[in-house]
Amino acid sequence: MKALELSKKYKTQLEKFEINSPLRKAHFFAQIDHESGMKAIRENLFYSTIAAARKAFYTPFKGKSDAFVSQYLRNPNKMANYVYANRNGNGNEASGDGWKYRAGGMIGTTGRVNFERLSAVTGVDYVENPDLLNNEADSLIAALVYWKDNKLNIYADQDKIDSISDIINKGRITAVFGDANGFQDRANKLKIYKEIFK
Repeated sequence: MKALELSKKYKTQLEKFEINSPLRKAHFFAQIDHESGMKAIRENLFYSTIAAARKAFYTPFKGKSDAFVSQYLRNPNKMANYVYANRNGNGNEASGDGWKYRAGGMIGTTGRVNFERLSAVTGVDYVENPDLLNNEADSLIAALVYWKDNKLNIYADQDKIDSISDIINKGRITAVFGDANGFQDRANKLKIYKEIFK
C-alpha cells in the first residue's frame, strides 16, 4: 500500500508538518491520492479539443472565440503561458512563467509566488529549479507545505472533507457541499485511508 509506504519513508517530514494522527494522515493521503495518485508529476496542459480547453480553463477563455482558443490546442507550453499569465506572481504570456511554474507536486503547487513560498520554507531553490518537483521527496514536501499553509490539519481534525476538498480544488470554502472537482473520489479514498490508518 503506497500510502503506508510513504508514511513510513517520510515519517520525519510528516511529523514536522504535524500530520501526526490517524485522521490527519487519512485526510492527507486521500487528497494526494486523488490529486496525483501519490506520484511526483507536473501538469501536462495538452488539450486537443476546444470544449476540453474551455472546461479546464473557463475564466481565461471566457468571451474568446473558438479560433482564439484553437491556437493553444496541442501545445502545452503555449497553453500554460496563456492561462497562467499574470496570475500567482507569474509574468505575462511572453515571460514563460506559466509553463515554468505550472502545477507540480502531489497537490499541485502552481505559480511563481507559490514556488517562492516553497523555497522560503524549505531552503531549496524551487524558483530556479521547478523541475525538482519531478522527484518524489520534493513532490511530497511541496504538498506538506501547501497543507500547512492552508491550515488543513484544522479541518482534518474536524473530519471536514468538504472544506479540505474546496480549499485544494477551488482555493476557498464554498457554500455548496461536495462541489469540489472529484469530490466523490476524494470521499471514497478517505474511507479507505481511515481503515488503513485507524
